[in-house]
Amino acid sequence: MKKIAVVAFGGNALLRSNEVGTIEQQEKNTLETCEQLIHLLKEGFELIITHGNGPQVGNIMLRTEAGFKEYKIPKMPLDICVADSQGGIGYMIERQMRNALNNAKVKKNVVAVITEVLVDIEDPAFQNPTKPIGPYYIKEEAELLAKANDWVFKEDARKRGWRRVVASPKPIEVMNNEVISDLVEKGHIVIGAGGGGIPVYWHSDTGYLEAIEAVIDKDLASAVLAKEVKADRFYIITDVPKACLNYNKPNQVQLDHLTVAEAKKYAEAGEFAAGSMGPKILAAINFVENGGKEAIITCEEELTKENCGTRITMN
Repeated sequence: MKKIAVVAFGGNALLRSNEVGTIEQQEKNTLETCEQLIHLLKEGFELIITHGNGPQVGNIMLRTEAGFKEYKIPKMPLDICVADSQGGIGYMIERQMRNALNNAKVKKNVVAVITEVLVDIEDPAFQNPTKPIGPYYIKEEAELLAKANDWVFKEDARKRGWRRVVASPKPIEVMNNEVISDLVEKGHIVIGAGGGGIPVYWHSDTGYLEAIEAVIDKDLASAVLAKEVKADRFYIITDVPKACLNYNKPNQVQLDHLTVAEAKKYAEAGEFAAGSMGPKILAAINFVENGGKEAIITCEEELTKENCGTRITMN
């Protein structure tokens, strides 16, 4: 059996917080991130890449709102916007991964898979939106947009502004996981579960598959996929080198290693913010508890370093 690493790109891998999001900026960031993955291939890992879409899907929704107001172009629902982001971001990662492979003189095929993810229509998350999407706003802008569009906004945990939040149900199953597993076993690099996947559910009475307005957390969906393909290692790429206790406080402490029990204890104590590090820690715990050897939370710049990031293991 081949060794498999699932690498979840955070938004920072594609778009830096101080950038406006031009395609030139995103392509440059994506290439730099992809180049950091070459050493995993040289270590003998087969790769599955997942990615976030928070800024991008928010921008897609703003465009559909603007198109309706200006030209009466029909609005598209959130699931279609998520699918759009999967296609665009998947293409961008695929092309820049090919460039990184070419620069390193490594021969591999790369393919992006549009991915649906099953959720439970009764998930309580639909009653409590928490998943941030789109750009940051000042409080006054957020209040105006909330009134105009019946949207919900919450302040960012790191005080960078206010962002729209939507429901974020738990992922149950990544559809096409067998196809993804088969492609990886054949040596191909696969990009899947983009933006956490397109949320869908089965009608119990008719068996009809329907989409639902939500955005699944990409780290939790990535952990489910990593479990389903029996990955050995799960990387969560974010914008900090390690998870921390007392984050952004004078007594901040970086964490090098956590057991699952320690990670749960700190999470229950509220050490990891719910729209930020919280889902990453939970995803890492889920992966390790379901047979994964280790999960690593770090930033792209640290990826090639020995013992990088915060490593979460069973013991």
